[in-house]
Amino acid sequence: MTKSRWKSFPHAAKAYDYAGGALEKNWGRLHAGDREPFPAAAYVRAQFAAHPKLKAAGDAEAVAEVLQDAWRAYHRGDFAAAVELGGKLGPIGANAAAKAINIYATYLADDAAEKIRLFQDAAERAEDLQKLAPDNANAFYLHAQALGRYSQGVSVAKALAAGLGGKIRHSLETALKIEPRHADAHIALGAYHAEIVDKIGGMIASLTYGASKEAAIKHFEQAMKLNPGSAIARMEYANALAMLFGSAKLKQATALYEDAAKSKPMDAMERLDVEAAKEELED
Repeated sequence: MTKSRWKSFPHAAKAYDYAGGALEKNWGRLHAGDREPFPAAAYVRAQFAAHPKLKAAGDAEAVAEVLQDAWRAYHRGDFAAAVELGGKLGPIGANAAAKAINIYATYLADDAAEKIRLFQDAAERAEDLQKLAPDNANAFYLHAQALGRYSQGVSVAKALAAGLGGKIRHSLETALKIEPRHADAHIALGAYHAEIVDKIGGMIASLTYGASKEAAIKHFEQAMKLNPGSAIARMEYANALAMLFGSAKLKQATALYEDAAKSKPMDAMERLDVEAAKEELED
């Protein structure tokens, strides 16, 4: 499947079209979860100065304009365009491209094998950025997100046997060292702990991977403090409670899904999250 044949965002995108100055005006809310810096020309110039190998074709102003358009495409659900625009900038566009790939593969790609290839692609783009800009928090977070979704696709047990658990944890912990307020990294670490405990049991999870129920809950609670409006934080927390405690936490898990379903989405990703929450409640 080529990007030109990617499925379209299945909802009305007009509300998520942040043309002109609307992108910067709403950036803080749109990126409350991942803390991605707004790609103004000054930011791009500073990145080029700090990491010369990031330099893309064109001056900082031109690169910033393309990068902002990549994020506009991402937020309105034109994930293929976000990948194309981010990709032509090279590593400095990797975060926009990788995030678009991860969300498209998670929610819209149908073929299981294609999902796996997409997550591998996103992980590779993130790794390339890590090498050139080791202080970029989202280069590590998006790497972990891609590997985490990949692991779920091939089975968590197989992924752990292949050593991916350590890579995911390293990337998430690195992201949090760089940006301690990264709510999405806390969500992913909470899911990491919950998945491992669920798949191999509490004792082995603790001894082998340092994973625990307590750590999972701690990360989810921190994520919700950092980004109170996050639907995906509630959904992943609910999933973790179901895995870790079963029917004993069903009421709390259901309430979290109900809150997620009531969230007001600000962009295409959040709309997909909210719709997924509604579908889960209907099942």
